[in-house]
Amino acid sequence: MSLNKKSWKVLVVSLTAALSFSMLAACSNKSDDTAVATYKGGTITQKEFNLDTRVMKFLSPEQAQYLEIDMFKESILKQEVAFEYLADKASDEAKKAAEKEVDTQIGSIKTALGDKYKSTLKEQDLSESDLRSYMQRVLTVYQDMLLKLTDEQVKTHYEATKADYSVATLRHVLVGLTDSAGKERTDADALKRAQEVKAKLDGGADFAAVAKEYSDDTGTKETGGEYKDKALVDYVAEFKAAAHSLPLNTISEPVKSTYGYHIIKVEARKDTTFDTLTADQLKAVKNSAASASLETFLEKELDSLEIKINLPKSSAAAGSAGATATPAPAAGSDTPAATDTPAATEAAK
Repeated sequence: MSLNKKSWKVLVVSLTAALSFSMLAACSNKSDDTAVATYKGGTITQKEFNLDTRVMKFLSPEQAQYLEIDMFKESILKQEVAFEYLADKASDEAKKAAEKEVDTQIGSIKTALGDKYKSTLKEQDLSESDLRSYMQRVLTVYQDMLLKLTDEQVKTHYEATKADYSVATLRHVLVGLTDSAGKERTDADALKRAQEVKAKLDGGADFAAVAKEYSDDTGTKETGGEYKDKALVDYVAEFKAAAHSLPLNTISEPVKSTYGYHIIKVEARKDTTFDTLTADQLKAVKNSAASASLETFLEKELDSLEIKINLPKSSAAAGSAGATATPAPAAGSDTPAATDTPAATEAAK
C-alpha cells in the first residue's frame, strides 16, 4: 500500500464530500426541475443535485453507508452552491488549467478501474461527460484559488504548517482495531497489545523483529516497520504530531489514531526552511494554501450568498445513532497515512 498522501486538498469540499453525501431517492420527472437550492445569482435543481450525487458515489463507492443521512445533505448542497458560484466567477486561465487537469484525473480513474471503468459509470447512470463536467467545475475553483495566491500568502501558510514538511526516517508498530486476519479488536485489547509491544522494545527487543511479529501495517510489517525519508505531511494528524515531537531513538507511548495504536521510534528527522523547499514541497505548500483559501470562503463568506434550501427528506432516519458519526477509513486502510478518493491521484503534480 502507498503512504503518499494525495496532494489535491481541494477535495475537502468536493470529492471528500462524497464521504458524507446522501443519495436522494429517485424522483419523478415532474419534480426534476424543482429548485432544491437558490442563492444570489443562481439555482440548483433536483436533477442537477441528483446527478452530482451519482458522480460522488462513483468517486467514493466505499462510503455508501453514509449516503442516506439527511443531516449531510444540506451541508453538502451548500458546498455545491459555493462551487457553482465560484466557478462562474473564475478566470479563463483557471478554466483552461482545469481542462488539462480533468484529462489527467480521468486518465487516472481509467487506469485504476481498468475494464470496470465503463460498467462502473453505467451502474451510476453516468456518462464520461457527466464526470468531466463535475470535475471541470471543481478543478476550475481550485485552479482559480491557486492562481490568486500571493507569495506572501504562500510563505505565511508555510510558517503555519512547516512541521508538515519535516522529513523523517522512523519505525512503527501498528496494533490495529482490526487484526491481520480481519477480526475486530476492542480498543482496550488493542491498547493492551500496544503496551506489550512497548514493554518488549523498552526491554531491548529488536524493533524490526517485533514489527514483524506484532504490526498490522502490511506495508511495513516485513521491512521492520520502517518508513524511510518520508515527509510528515504524509501521515494522519496524531501520528504526525508524535513523529515531529518525539526525541530521536526513543520509544513512544502508544499513540492512538483512527487506525489503532502506534508505537513509534524516530531514527532521523530533518526540518525545512522555506528557502530550502524542493519543487514538490513548494507545490504541496501552494496546494494546501489554495485549499485553505477555499475553506475560508466556506466558513466566512458562504452565508453572504443568501442560500435557501428546499430538500425533500429521505427515508433514512436523520436522527439515527449513525447520523453524527464521522466516516471511518475504508476497509484495508491500515497505515498511518492520510488518504483521498481514487480520483485524487497526484492531481497537483
